[in-house]
Amino acid sequence: MVTDKISDLIIRIKNANLKGKESVSLHASNLKYAVAEALLRAGFVRSVAKSKNGKMLEIELAYKADKTPRIEDVQRISKPSRRIYKPVAEIKPFKNGFGATILSTPKGILSGKEAFKQKVGGEVMFRIW
Repeated sequence: MVTDKISDLIIRIKNANLKGKESVSLHASNLKYAVAEALLRAGFVRSVAKSKNGKMLEIELAYKADKTPRIEDVQRISKPSRRIYKPVAEIKPFKNGFGATILSTPKGILSGKEAFKQKVGGEVMFRIW
């Protein structure tokens, strides 16, 4: 049984991307869908769709022009045992802007750039590059 749903989601996406898979399927939830949508807006996945019955989430993976994986690694920041929160002033770009920080904010799940533009802080869920 998986206790940390977000870690499971990002590791499945990373492993499928490194293996060269076209897509990954997993059980759907509103939180997983919101995180996948944030990854879509940040350019790390190509598309996100729920199945017709709404029980499965289908994520199509993105690759660079030379067919190398778009996702090199992920780092889980907030964990169920330790939550990390950052105000908007402490949200900085990392990996020279090629990486993304995904945050859970009062305005929804946002990337670091989106949170900075909307001037909102929140829980730092993970970093992806």
